[in-house]
Amino acid sequence: MDYGKTGNPKKGSNTPRHAEHNAKGTAKNPYDRKADKAALLERMKAAAKKKEG
Repeated sequence: MDYGKTGNPKKGSNTPRHAEHNAKGTAKNPYDRKADKAALLERMKAAAKKKEG
């Protein structure tokens, strides 16, 4: 008989082993922050202009 398999099963924990560096709700990435598309467009235009000439 395998005595290691007797008894109730151990309940698993779904918590991650570490916190993500850019998780929602942290100082780096607050919940209510929206992506600023205007700033993104400016960066993309500047990169295209730089690549062009």
